[in-house]
Amino acid sequence: MVDEQLAGGTPTSQFGRALSELEVELIPAHSPQAKGRVERLFHTFQDRVIKEMRLADVSTLDAANQFLKGYLPIYNRRVAVQPAQVVDLHRPRPASRELDRILCLKTLRCLRKDFTIVHQRGLYQIRETIQTPHVLGAEHVDGTLRITHQGRPLAFYAITSRPMKAAAKTVHRLRCPVTPRPDHPWRKRLLPEGTKHAAAGLT
Repeated sequence: MVDEQLAGGTPTSQFGRALSELEVELIPAHSPQAKGRVERLFHTFQDRVIKEMRLADVSTLDAANQFLKGYLPIYNRRVAVQPAQVVDLHRPRPASRELDRILCLKTLRCLRKDFTIVHQRGLYQIRETIQTPHVLGAEHVDGTLRITHQGRPLAFYAITSRPMKAAAKTVHRLRCPVTPRPDHPWRKRLLPEGTKHAAAGLT
C-alpha cells in the first residue's frame, strides 16, 4: 500500500495482512527451488494423477472425487516424511466472528470533508462526525461492506451523489464613523504652517 511505502514499511498483501492478524509468521519463497515439495506435488497432480484417472476410466467430477479418496492416502504414505518435532503446535480455531473480521479485503479509504468515501466505484455517506483523514473499508466474502475507524464500526449508507454545500451567508457589518483625535497626525497635515499649535482646540 502507498501509505506503508511512505511510512518506510514493506507493502503487505491481503494474505500477509490476514496472517499477521492471526499471529502466523509468513515465510515467503522467492523461487521454485525454495518450495520444491509444493512444486513436486503440483507436477504430480498435473501429470501422474491425470494418467491414473484416465486408466481408471474417470470422466465425471463425482468419479474424480471418489478416485482421489483412494489415491491420496497411497500418495501420502509414499512421500510422507517424519517431522523434526512430534509436538502438536496447532492452536485452537478462532471464533467464526473473528475469522470473518480477519478474512476479508481491507483497504484504507480517504474520508472527505463532507464525510463521504468512495469504495469500488460506489459512494457512501458516513453518518457520524469523526476527525480522521482515513477510514478502513472491509469487504467480506458474502459481498457486504463494513467501514470502521480504530476498530469501531461506523454507520453509513449508499448515495448516488455527493451532498451539496450550503451557500455561505454574507454578514454585512455596520461601520461606526471614526472621528480622529484633535492631535491626530492626519489633522495636523491639514493645518497651514504656523497654526499647528492651534490643533488642540479643534473638535
